[in-house]
Amino acid sequence: MASQRLKFPGAFGDELVGRLELPDAAQTPSGEPAAYALFAHCFTCSKDLKAVGWISRALVERGIAVFRFDFTGIGESSGDFEDTDFSSNLDDLEAAASFLRERYRAPQILIGHSLGGAAVLAAAERIPEAEVVATIGAPSDTEHLRETLVRQAPELEERGEAEVWLGPQSFRIKKQFLEDLAEDHVTEALANLGRPLLIFHSPVDAIVSIDHARRIYQAAKHPKSFVSLDHADHLLRDERDARYVGEVLAAWAGRYVTLGGVDAETGDKEEVGEGVVVVEGGPQGFTQRVRARSHLLVADEPTSVGGADQGPSPYELLLAGLGACTSMTLRMYADRKQWPLDEVRVELEHDRIHARDCQACSDEQREGGGRLDQITRRIRVEGDLDQEQRERLLEIANRCPVHRTLTGVIHVHSELED
Repeated sequence: MASQRLKFPGAFGDELVGRLELPDAAQTPSGEPAAYALFAHCFTCSKDLKAVGWISRALVERGIAVFRFDFTGIGESSGDFEDTDFSSNLDDLEAAASFLRERYRAPQILIGHSLGGAAVLAAAERIPEAEVVATIGAPSDTEHLRETLVRQAPELEERGEAEVWLGPQSFRIKKQFLEDLAEDHVTEALANLGRPLLIFHSPVDAIVSIDHARRIYQAAKHPKSFVSLDHADHLLRDERDARYVGEVLAAWAGRYVTLGGVDAETGDKEEVGEGVVVVEGGPQGFTQRVRARSHLLVADEPTSVGGADQGPSPYELLLAGLGACTSMTLRMYADRKQWPLDEVRVELEHDRIHARDCQACSDEQREGGGRLDQITRRIRVEGDLDQEQRERLLEIANRCPVHRTLTGVIHVHSELED
């Protein structure tokens, strides 16, 4: 993983500092990150919060570049925090996205932790390239923070400013911050989000209650998903919780974002026609990116044979194709016959065996000696089926198109492209 410390101008022209973490070449066979993510940290936190780093690394390990930065007046960024408000945070987010767009590639994934989650929801419309949004322990409105600040410093509204202790550090807050928080920044943004949304929240979050996740989910339109963080605390102090967020987020984003399918210079998504599969490998390692229509898969070899174990092996993908075709064929047949087939499970194994040990082979094949490929397919069907129906389904399994292709005469035509 490569890490770069970068600087760019923020909302007020102050110098903001960010960190861009990029995947290694072995994780990005095309030579470019599969996607770029922009991460907004929690209120008064910094880009260097441990949880932010752990989540970022989990994403980078899956080929996604992550840019995390300090808002104006926070961490390494310059400027006065007391002059900022929630709206200026949105301007900082937009500035960070513009910086990525000009120097690298616009972010396709927006991630926000706590108040940063509310910020990415509100700023999404300003970043048209963002294809998905994910929030972690986010409040459903900014009024939640306003109430917290007033409770901590009742004199804030009367005096116009006050020193507020937030965690181990104090911050000077001005009344303009309260007034800005009183506005409804999130509700309308949620209604008009127009992007897939993933909500992470812990049911035992003591800072932002789980009710906020419920309100966000109810206000958002589909597609939307919720993931419970079980016993995690608000700041995700346990590395296992943070890495879980990153791993789930990467898998979820792969369903909606064209990972690895964007030209780094033009930003155009590569079109892959129906029935066509494109496989790309990088200058080193075995990791391959496989594109079929708008779907992205990753193929690799296990570490035991020198791979990075980023995805199934070629033979495992072959078995998956046969298994999927078998299950689909049984479903299609049972539906047509109106049979009570509830579930199909297909388990497959590939092996190289001695021809003489092949029970299904002809005498001529066994006498020829040598080794041959054998696929063992174990099919389990669930439902109120009688024995005759079960036996018929086994016959139908042998008629699935992929089965016929594998057991028929196959010719592979290869040619080099210029």
